[in-house]
Parts: sequence; C-alpha cells; structure tokens
Amino acid sequence: MKQEDVIYCVGTEKSFSDAVVAVLKAVDQKNWTVFQIIDIQERLAAKGFKQDALKIIEICSGKHANKLLLQNKLVSLCMPCKINVFVDKNKVFIAGMRPSIVSQLFDGVKQDDASAVEAELKEIIDSAR
Repeated sequence: MKQEDVIYCVGTEKSFSDAVVAVLKAVDQKNWTVFQIIDIQERLAAKGFKQDALKIIEICSGKHANKLLLQNKLVSLCMPCKINVFVDKNKVFIAGMRPSIVSQLFDGVKQDDASAVEAELKEIIDSAR
C-alpha cells in the first residue's frame, strides 16, 4: 500500500494561518463540526522541541458518523476525521486520511458510505486549498 492510498494531501500557496482559516471555513460550509484544533508546534515547544507549524483540526459530520457507527462501533477508532495543516520545507500543505480505507479495515462498513465521507473530506480540503 502506498501513502497516496491512505492520505489525501495538497499543497497551497496560502500562508499557514490563512490555510487554517480556509479549512475552518470549508468545514463550516459543509455543515461539519470542528471538535478541536491541536497546535502540535506549540505543544512540542512547551517540551523543548522545535518543529515546523502543524495544526491538527478534528472534524465530524454527525450524519456520516452515525451511519458508520451503526455498521461497526470499532470505526470510532478512526474518529473524528482529522485535517492537518502543516509546513514542510517552507511549503504549506493540507492533508487528511482517506476515510474510504475504513471499509477495508472494519467488518460491515459499506464501501459506498466510507467513500461518501471521503468525497466530502476531499471537497473540504480542495476548497481550503
């Protein structure tokens, strides 16, 4: 399995901060919910480590979450969905796991339902780009 099979990642010309704001706006436009934003750079700096900018934005669609949880409660191990905004080699990226993979990992999860989640997640990422 290749990284591209599991991760959807795009570069952006936006600044790091603008990319984070764009993701938040795109999440809102899709009527998903932001659970929390984790600032990895800040948390590691508090421990004495230096890291490029990285924020993990935890998001959820109640409609999709409910559907998948009814199929297999263990899918909750992959929830909530995360969109990462990060800097690597002075370039800003927006990335997320491909939710369609859960249909291969958890019994009873329908491919069509997992793919529907992925389609919306990709729309959020592409809109934020």
